[in-house]
Amino acid sequence: MFIARVVGEVVATVKHPHLAAQKLLLVQAEPTPGRPQSPPVIAVDSVQAGIGDRVLVADEGNSAAQVLRKPRGPVRTVIVGVVDQAGPDERS
Repeated sequence: MFIARVVGEVVATVKHPHLAAQKLLLVQAEPTPGRPQSPPVIAVDSVQAGIGDRVLVADEGNSAAQVLRKPRGPVRTVIVGVVDQAGPDERS
C-alpha cells in the first residue's frame, strides 16, 4: 500500500469486462526520501475519489479482488481510501 495524490482521470471507450462501470484514476505516489519518484499509475476507484484527493492505494492483485468483490482478474491497483490525515501532527 502507498499514499498517493489523484492527478487525473482515465477515459476508455473499450474496457475489459471486469472493469465495466468502474472509474479509473491516475495516481502519483507521494515521494519517499532517498528514492526516485515513481511514475503515475492507473488505479480503479472504489471510494469515489476525485482529482486532487490524497488517497490510500492497494497495489496487489489479491487485495484488489477482495476490495472489488470479484475473482482475480486484470486489476492490480485499487484506491481503498481517502486520506484525511497520515500522522498525528500532519494536516492535509
